Amino acid sequence: MKLKTLLMSAVAGATLASAALAEDVTLRIQTHYATEHPTGKMLATWIDDVQTMSDGEISIEMFYSSSVVATVETFDAAINGIVDCDATGGAYQTGKNPAFQFVGDIMGGYDTPWQQYSWLYYGGGYEAAQELYNAQGMQLVGWAIYGQESFASSKPIAGPADLVGWKFRSPPGMETEIFEKLGASPIVMDFTEIFTALETGIIDGADASGLANNVGLGLYDIVKHANYPGFHSMPSDHLACNQAVWEGLSEKHRRILDTAWQKLSFQIAMANEKANTEAAAALQEQGVTLYAWSSEDRAEFRVAAQAAWDDWATRSPEANALVQSHKAYLTQLGLIGE
Repeated sequence: MKLKTLLMSAVAGATLASAALAEDVTLRIQTHYATEHPTGKMLATWIDDVQTMSDGEISIEMFYSSSVVATVETFDAAINGIVDCDATGGAYQTGKNPAFQFVGDIMGGYDTPWQQYSWLYYGGGYEAAQELYNAQGMQLVGWAIYGQESFASSKPIAGPADLVGWKFRSPPGMETEIFEKLGASPIVMDFTEIFTALETGIIDGADASGLANNVGLGLYDIVKHANYPGFHSMPSDHLACNQAVWEGLSEKHRRILDTAWQKLSFQIAMANEKANTEAAAALQEQGVTLYAWSSEDRAEFRVAAQAAWDDWATRSPEANALVQSHKAYLTQLGLIGE
């Protein structure tokens, strides 16, 4: 009887200990994507993966379409505990530290999402980026790269020579500096102004998104030239969590979130690659001319890009560390010279 009692007590103790280790958690996360956007739908699958893999121990409360705070304020909201994690992108935080440019959109660096992912996971990128995030009280969990962006243009855009005098809508920041070095005339304007500006000839082209997304926006109904595959820009969204919240999770829960996010991120890249391929075929049938830049064209663009990187590297120690890390890996890949 005593042995039975001892065994039952031991089992009960182990059960309680196991329950304590696997305490249920709810994570509040904000994304800028809408529920009906393809990435928004894939985020819903990620939530289901996390909840299934954790046997319901992790619940995700996702705030879509930046419904809690403005997109650019999501990172601060996570720092201050309004939400637990930020599923937007590092490029929104260059005002905090210019180094965030090099975890948000490197501009003219890698040719493919897979090269960029390999820097993060195998080129020392994760460790270099983590120092930047940890200094803000945040933990970088992972990236989501949807792929290369393409231009929409009313004029041929076959290589760097065609950029001279080319007026185009550009987001603010480092991109304007790179294109100015190549002779283009970037004009920073709100996304909603692109269509009227193209129709009226205020601009010759636009940097908006990837090829398939540009089709969805209707840009190629107005203009008939594009570069494909894109090259100049390949933004990376992120999942970044409040560091104290992250460290408060069990190792099991951290691994589930990381593994499920890697699945999500790679599927986003593959889905967009397929969508862009299909869009390219359809556009050519509709009379849109696509230009694939040669390796020499890309090398010329990278020279201008590196000049901008080096300038931004002087703006903070963290920016310099990330620029040197990227340049070392790009050299290893043979994309830039020594």
